Amino acid sequence: MMTWEKLFSSKRLGYRSRKKPRPGSEGRSEFQRDFDRVIFSPAFRRLQNKTQVVPLPNNDFVHTRLTHSMEASCVGRSLGRIVGDRIIRDSPEQFKKLGVDATDFEAVVAAACLAHDIGNPPFGHSGEDAISDYFKSSQAQPFLHGLSDKQVADLQKFEGNAAGFRLLTYTSPADSEINMGMGLTFSTLGAFTKYPKASLPDMKNSDNASERKFGFFQSEKEVFRKITEELELLQKSKEAWHRHPLAFVMEAADDICYSIIDFEDGFKLGRLPFETVEGLFKQIIDNDSDQFKQRFEQIHSKTEKIGFLRAITINKLVRETADVFTGHLQDIMGGEFDQHLIDLTPSGKIMAEISSISFECLYKAQDVVEIEIAGFEVLSGLLDTYLKAVFHENSKQYQLVHHIIPDEHLNAGRKPFPDNYSNIISIALLVASMTDTYAINTYRKIRGISLPNQ
Repeated sequence: MMTWEKLFSSKRLGYRSRKKPRPGSEGRSEFQRDFDRVIFSPAFRRLQNKTQVVPLPNNDFVHTRLTHSMEASCVGRSLGRIVGDRIIRDSPEQFKKLGVDATDFEAVVAAACLAHDIGNPPFGHSGEDAISDYFKSSQAQPFLHGLSDKQVADLQKFEGNAAGFRLLTYTSPADSEINMGMGLTFSTLGAFTKYPKASLPDMKNSDNASERKFGFFQSEKEVFRKITEELELLQKSKEAWHRHPLAFVMEAADDICYSIIDFEDGFKLGRLPFETVEGLFKQIIDNDSDQFKQRFEQIHSKTEKIGFLRAITINKLVRETADVFTGHLQDIMGGEFDQHLIDLTPSGKIMAEISSISFECLYKAQDVVEIEIAGFEVLSGLLDTYLKAVFHENSKQYQLVHHIIPDEHLNAGRKPFPDNYSNIISIALLVASMTDTYAINTYRKIRGISLPNQ
């Protein structure tokens, strides 16, 4: 059975241990500091130019990964506060002794939500497929020689969640001798990790929500093991654990935001009719009061009507999700629960219908697919060029390419890492960290399609 005494740990990578959360300077708790560290990081800023629904959108009201992450954090903050209040209400003396209050639940979930997409590559989830496909291709096979099965799986099943964990926990030796990443608390890193397992065995068809993907590369397995030991997460197998309970809350906040807000974006883009979005939002709200009808009728703009419904819909889903989480809390703490919270809410079937419509009308729209196809060419081209620059040191062309690889993706002294896997995973993270437009522009330059301005 997991305990909140262990699950709330303010210990940080690269810092000496702190047994209990303590108030930070200027009234900030250790967990509130996590939020600040994420939001001021370069990796978070890059999300402003990464795909959420539509790659390279021409409309300024369409969400990017940055705005999605901030909105998910707001929803996660509300969810965390509600479940924290309820849990503490049942054992007030226990949490008083621990020095933990509802703001700590709120802060951990908010920070984890803020970081949840930080490892996503360019071009959305198709970017993960593009990187995976490259490492399955004949071009990549010479680079994979001598790698273990798990190391190969890290690359051929490339996962944005694992890339995110690396960004949060890894510091290049070219930058610092201390490997601490962003120096987040172990609690926030635990809540961030939706898939606390290695890439193998592949369990994408599992009935358990936490097993369908993986959450850390082999390069970070010892870091993750250290976190699990500190938090005393329940272990399933040699390289798989049960989730930190607040990871379920973080996931639910993400599910609510991308389902509901992407659906709203679909209407704003003209790809979904007003009646469809209005009807499904109203089914979730399920409110026939005269006050609700009067307020809705006083709004004249269809865009504002949908915005009004979206806000009430999210509030309803937050309450329903909190009920599911607290209702299954004992099973969650004992490792007996492993489902998406949103699926078990009274609105779960409607949410599934929203997701189905979004998949057909938004994510598979022709212009989206065309840019995703281009993304496969761009990402595979970048990976191949950069890897050849690292491994083919005698080529004049690739010596020049090696010169433009950022220091943090090479060993100290701008040399390759001593093993193939470290070199490859570092280059894969270089490409995955790029924004959509930066990846396209860099690809054009190194292929001679366009030249830098003189």
